[in-house]
Amino acid sequence: MHDILNRIADVLLEVEADLRRHGKWDECKPDDRYLSSSSSPFCLDMLKFEQWLQWIFLPRMKDTLEQTKPLPAQSAIFEYAEECLHKDDPSTNSLLKQLKIFDELISIQSGALSLKYRAKT
Repeated sequence: MHDILNRIADVLLEVEADLRRHGKWDECKPDDRYLSSSSSPFCLDMLKFEQWLQWIFLPRMKDTLEQTKPLPAQSAIFEYAEECLHKDDPSTNSLLKQLKIFDELISIQSGALSLKYRAKT
């Protein structure tokens, strides 16, 4: 289980590195009103998907790992990223790969927790 958490942390670092490497990392944080949309998932009415990754997803996931909070039971960020990102843009290939790995690791982690819980009952 600990190995999965380390792998998730590595994926988060790779997502950040991909955003930086391909010039999709913003140096200035958007105004708070852009970070709290309640009318659209992923704040897409206010942020580009890459901005959501940088300003909402990465900080929340890093905080979750650092504070040893429970991880989500499932993730479908890859599917959403496929819809939001330009598939013809070679710079998104690595980012999509990392997000797919993230989803897979969340699924593995969730399955491991289910098995652990069932073993206790």
